[in-house]
Amino acid sequence: MRTLIKNGTVLSATGASVADVLVEHEKIAAVASPGVFADESADEVLDATGRYVLPGGIDAHTHMEMPFGGTFSHDTFATGTTAAAWGGTTTIIDFAVQAKGTSLLSTLDKWHEKADGNCAIDYGFHMIVSDVNDTSLKEMESCISGGVTSFKMFMAYPGVFYSTDGEILRAMQKARETGSTVMMHAENGIAIDELAAQAVAQGRTEPVEHGLTRPPELEGEATHRAITLAKVTGAPLYIVHLSAAQALAEVARARGDGQNVFAETCPQYLYLSIEDMAKPGFDGSKYVASPPLRERSHQADLWRGLRTNDLSVVSTDHCPFCFKDQKELGRSDFRAIPNGMPGVEHRMDLLHQGVVAGEISLARWVETCSTTPARMFGLYPRKGVIAPGSDADIVIYDPAARQTLSAETHHMNVDYSAYEGFELTGKVETVLSRGRVVVSPSGFTGSTGAGRFLTRDLNQYLN
Repeated sequence: MRTLIKNGTVLSATGASVADVLVEHEKIAAVASPGVFADESADEVLDATGRYVLPGGIDAHTHMEMPFGGTFSHDTFATGTTAAAWGGTTTIIDFAVQAKGTSLLSTLDKWHEKADGNCAIDYGFHMIVSDVNDTSLKEMESCISGGVTSFKMFMAYPGVFYSTDGEILRAMQKARETGSTVMMHAENGIAIDELAAQAVAQGRTEPVEHGLTRPPELEGEATHRAITLAKVTGAPLYIVHLSAAQALAEVARARGDGQNVFAETCPQYLYLSIEDMAKPGFDGSKYVASPPLRERSHQADLWRGLRTNDLSVVSTDHCPFCFKDQKELGRSDFRAIPNGMPGVEHRMDLLHQGVVAGEISLARWVETCSTTPARMFGLYPRKGVIAPGSDADIVIYDPAARQTLSAETHHMNVDYSAYEGFELTGKVETVLSRGRVVVSPSGFTGSTGAGRFLTRDLNQYLN
C-alpha cells in the first residue's frame, strides 16, 4: 500500500516546508518537493493543500482504566485510544500502577492484559513504583529489559502512592545505575493532608477546597526536594504535570545549573484556573485534579516556560471520571472526589490555539507535543518526526477550521467536557497510524486492537 500526501506544509521541530510525503506500508518512504511523485505512483492520494502535515502526537501521560478512590478512570484502552486518534495523537504512554505489596512485573503483566489487543493506536507504559524494596528495585531492571524505561513516584497521597525521601533516594540510585528516568509527582502530601483535614474539620468541604489545601508553595517545595535528591544521586528527573510558577522556577534553576531535570505541563494548567473549581453547586468537582488548577497568574509563566524549554513536553494527565456517580462520591467531602480530568482528545488542538494566540511557534507546537516526548521516552526517530524510515504516524491539520469543544461531540468516555464551549481555530482532518488512515473527514476508520505495544529505549536527552 502506497499513500501520497501532496501539497501540504510539512512541520517539524525545526521549521516548515511545502513538500510531498510518500508512505509505503507502515513507514515514511520519502519526503520531496511537490510534484516529484506522480499521483499514479500511489494507491491513495491525500491532497493536503492549505493544510499542515505533522508527526502524530505523543501523549506521554495518560491513565486509562486507572484505579483511584474505589473507582476506575472511565476511559478504557479501547475508548481512550480511539479518542486520542480523533485528536491527532497516535501514541500514548500510560502508567502501570503498582499496588503496595505487589511486584512490578506482575503489575506490568496486568496492564498488558488490559491494553494488549484493545488499543486503536500504538502505546507504551511507564511504571508507577509505590512500594520500594529490594525486590522492586531489582525488578526495575527487568522492566527496562521489557521496554519500560521510566518510573513514576509520588510525594503525594500518603498511604496510597506516597514514597518517603529515603525510598525516593533508593529508587533514584537504581535509576542512575540503569540510565532510566524517575518521573515525580511533586507535591508535599504530608502537609496537604493536614491542611485538608483542617478544612473539613472547619466545615469547608466544597470542591474549591481541593485547590486551597494544595497551595502552589507545596508544589514548589516538593519540586525543590525532588531536584535535590536527584542531584545527590546523579539521577535524571522528570517532573510530571507541573502547574505552578514556584515549581517552574525550581526546574529552571536546576536546568540552568546543567542538571538533567525535565518537566511537562498540561493544557488544563494553561487554560483553566481555580475559578473553575469554585463554580456554583457541585460543578467545580469536574475540575478536581492533582496538582490542582491554579490562579490565572500562573498561566503566563507556564507559556513562557514552554518557549524557553524549561517546560519540555505537553501531556494531558488524562484521567477521566464521570460527573455522575464518580465525581459525586465527594459531594460531602472534597477529599473523596476522584482526582482527574479528561483531555486526551483535545491536547493538539488546545496547543495549536497557543500558536494562534502567539504564545508558541508552529515548530514548538510540534516539538512539545510530538518530537520531544519521542526523544524523552526513547521512541525517536521511530516516532515524532516525518522522515524516511520513521513510522507513518501523520496528521493532516486544517489550521483555518473552526470548532467548539463539547461533551456532545467529543469521543472520550466521560459525561462532561472540561473545555465546554471553548471555541478553537484549527482541527484535525486526517490521521494515519503506521500508514493506515484511522481518522478521515468522514469519521473514524481505525479499529480496536490495531495499536502495538512499543518497547522504549532510554531517555535520549541525558548528558
